[in-house]
Amino acid sequence: MFNLDLSSGRIREARQVESPNCDDRPVECCPELIVIHNISLPPGEFGGPWIDELFTNQLRPEGHTYFAEIHELQVSAHFLIRRDGELVQYVPVNRRAWHAGQSCFDGRERCNDFSIGIEMEGDDETPYEEIQYAALVGLLQELRGSIDSLAQADIVGHRDIAPGRKTDPGDAFDWQRLFSGLRQTENS
Repeated sequence: MFNLDLSSGRIREARQVESPNCDDRPVECCPELIVIHNISLPPGEFGGPWIDELFTNQLRPEGHTYFAEIHELQVSAHFLIRRDGELVQYVPVNRRAWHAGQSCFDGRERCNDFSIGIEMEGDDETPYEEIQYAALVGLLQELRGSIDSLAQADIVGHRDIAPGRKTDPGDAFDWQRLFSGLRQTENS
């Protein structure tokens, strides 16, 4: 389904939108954690160019009242999976995307240093689309199969690494469906 070009850190089949909101990982630090997020702009609305604009620092504050609050944020993720299953890549996997903020996993702080951030277009309450789960399973399968440090990587929600501060991917995210899909692909 997806193919990672290790030299560029990019998935060939993804629509590429380059975000300036990234930098080099610390020396001798590689991705060892996968963090699932959700995003919708404006909140609760899907579609439109606003996620791309946010992650490329082009979000116009006059576009929506909510945008006035967030248009100066400098954030990104490695990937976004849209409601229709489209995969968008903002940051190469060998670079550090700015997705986790203040965070801690298994006693390690600064999760951006050692994680891959994947945004699901959605919100905490709206069920995700089957095609999104299929794309997520395909992406995870490729990442875990191509990057040695991710072969047995934990997959967590943003809320797991920033409890009390973040709630995504929300109660609508079906973890059982995700892990069942991963098991099926591993057994086939």
